Amino acid sequence: MSVEPRSQLPSIVRKPVETLSLVPTSGKVTVLGRKTWNVLLQLAQDQAVDGQEVYRATLSDVVAGIDFNSRNLAVIKGHLRSLMATTVEWQSPTAGEGERWDGCSMLAHAALENVRGQTWVEWSYAPNVRSELLNPNIFARLNLKMLSELRTIGGLALYEACYRYKAVGQTARRPWRWWAPVLLGRPDADLQQMDFRFFKRDTLRPAIAEINAVTDIEVDLLEFKQGRYVSDLQFTVKEKRRHTVRELTQPVNLALVARATALGIDQRKFERLLDTYGDELVDQALAHVERRKEVAFPDVLRDPYRFLKTILGNAGQPTVEAPLSAPVPEQIASEGLASSGPPLGPQDSKEDKQRRAWVEARRRTVAEQLEKLSAQAEAELVGALEQELIRSDTHPSIVKRLKQSGWRHQIVRHLMIDFYASQLLGPSWDQPTTVAIDQH
Repeated sequence: MSVEPRSQLPSIVRKPVETLSLVPTSGKVTVLGRKTWNVLLQLAQDQAVDGQEVYRATLSDVVAGIDFNSRNLAVIKGHLRSLMATTVEWQSPTAGEGERWDGCSMLAHAALENVRGQTWVEWSYAPNVRSELLNPNIFARLNLKMLSELRTIGGLALYEACYRYKAVGQTARRPWRWWAPVLLGRPDADLQQMDFRFFKRDTLRPAIAEINAVTDIEVDLLEFKQGRYVSDLQFTVKEKRRHTVRELTQPVNLALVARATALGIDQRKFERLLDTYGDELVDQALAHVERRKEVAFPDVLRDPYRFLKTILGNAGQPTVEAPLSAPVPEQIASEGLASSGPPLGPQDSKEDKQRRAWVEARRRTVAEQLEKLSAQAEAELVGALEQELIRSDTHPSIVKRLKQSGWRHQIVRHLMIDFYASQLLGPSWDQPTTVAIDQH
């Protein structure tokens, strides 16, 4: 079958209204899963002809950010398995609109095939929904580039549910327990004990803030009470002016997933963290885990997932999971003081090991001096580090973390130690002499 090159494909997917507010009855819909499904739907709509049941595209047109070697193909397979295993019911945000569909899996089947060195993905949909998916009667026209900007499942699901109402100005009014499984991508049975206060704090507010920051609409929340308690929710929707996007379909970026699985982190667990914290913060924390595993000091990193979860839990961000187990003080100290040098191995000489031990000891000394600073001196040092990070074109999210959480935050701590050490001891503070090593 001939498949049109991606560069010529439109970026618009016509999503039937019943698919805008999907509720899983088994499994969990992740942000990457929903984005992948949107891209596959757009590709299938572009290819669809009467009687066609199976669709194909190059894997690079569907996902991006990974090398398609055997290890990363396992990531793709896991992702496609999740779409096949997740059973959903479709429902429109407007009561009584559209047909009511039977529950079905998001994909009926999926396959990968290597053809002359290029990997292709093949997929199909359940017969009872295929026709309406590919040739919908009532639908919303969504720009996949815009959807790719959203990083959380709550933001993505709420954007899709609200976008079609931009001309009307507001969504339908629904019970907040109707919205909860839609925005969290989890079965309703899992959310029966949820309190509205936590749903609003952990899901609604971040989703609204994300939509208003990066998309072409502005959303606001309306609450309706029965007595003292909130019963129903409605969202106002306003289109922004002068918001443009590129007119190219965007493949789903799985770079973070590939990095996590390379560390031995379970894909499903990692995607739950992505849903909760978003790409930006997870990217920062993942870099810290990679660095810690490479250094392997004071011991090898035995549980990368737990360490990643601990870093994110300490970041002051909302979470819908159970409270994290706090690391012991010795672990926090060793993680924060780990050197950025190459890891030691059996082939390393005695001098290499002594050199590393000397640097680590000196970092501890610098950290102790930092803790003894007065509040005023510490504030001045934080300000100086902030200016240095800005000057060196450090990622803005790290500067933001310094301002919000202080220099003791896991992601910033090692930067502060290096910065203060260079001021206190000079630029060669981590370069020991032979005499210094012998004395250590």
